[in-house]
Amino acid sequence: MKERLVRFDWAMKKLLRNKANFEILEGFLSVLIHQDVTIKNILESESNKQSGDDKYNRVDLLTEIESGELVLIELQVGGQYDYFHRMLYGSSKLITDHMDAGFSYDKVRKVVSINIVYFDLGHGEDYVYKGLTDFRGIHKNDLLKLSTLQIETLSNLEHVSEIFPEYYILKVNGFNDRAEDSLDEWIYFLKNSEIKKEFNAKGLQKAALELDILKLSKADREDYESYIEGQRVVESSIRTSWAEGEMKGKIEGKIEGKIEGKIEGKNERNSEIAREMIRNGEANEKISKYTGLSVSEIEAVRGEIERGSN
Repeated sequence: MKERLVRFDWAMKKLLRNKANFEILEGFLSVLIHQDVTIKNILESESNKQSGDDKYNRVDLLTEIESGELVLIELQVGGQYDYFHRMLYGSSKLITDHMDAGFSYDKVRKVVSINIVYFDLGHGEDYVYKGLTDFRGIHKNDLLKLSTLQIETLSNLEHVSEIFPEYYILKVNGFNDRAEDSLDEWIYFLKNSEIKKEFNAKGLQKAALELDILKLSKADREDYESYIEGQRVVESSIRTSWAEGEMKGKIEGKIEGKIEGKIEGKNERNSEIAREMIRNGEANEKISKYTGLSVSEIEAVRGEIERGSN
């Protein structure tokens, strides 16, 4: 089926940065984090300064929402074994980049890191994961809470976990295409670049109107087609690398199997020669010379013969 809507990654680069389209992102964020979100600004993150190697492999979008939180949306196509580390680095850098000199620690900005991945990150059965930082006693397993003084002083907080970065991972390819709630409708769109008529999740109807390929200007359509072609090359390279790795593993396995088989066959023949020479009363030194077996290996063969004759 030919896609009618532009892919979300390209939309993040182009259309969703337009204030007129904030409603789309606000809908997505509201559905994901279960609170009404209003975008205040689109900011430029340091990680947006992409190298040529990851031009088509990843894209990110940093937003500041009305509550003051920084929300970083990252989309990654190709697999990355240290992606969890990158999530931590990205959120930590945002905190330090947006901390003004001289401010007290209670002015640290809350960061929400949203990661849309199109590869199998980690090992788990779900396709949406949420990560929070809680502290529990190692003896009593009690949850560490804010003190009375902290509650009075930090009136905007209720839980310790609200201070620390909050992480979301959407493993898009793990979704089974059965949309059972509003978040599933969004993930269906992220996976298929399609919005069904019956979908009513917040922001999706606006997306269906504004992300229509046919509404793009000539320049944007050419840019989009170029981007998609580049994306196909990246995805093809990823599949090719995986296939080559699998083929290399099979070839190496066959070669190793043949070598091991030859070694085992040779060892068995030498052991048989050693058995015959032992039965003929030959000394270990002579047997070693003709078979290449060590004295300890020859003695092991002698033991087998003796046990067999008992």
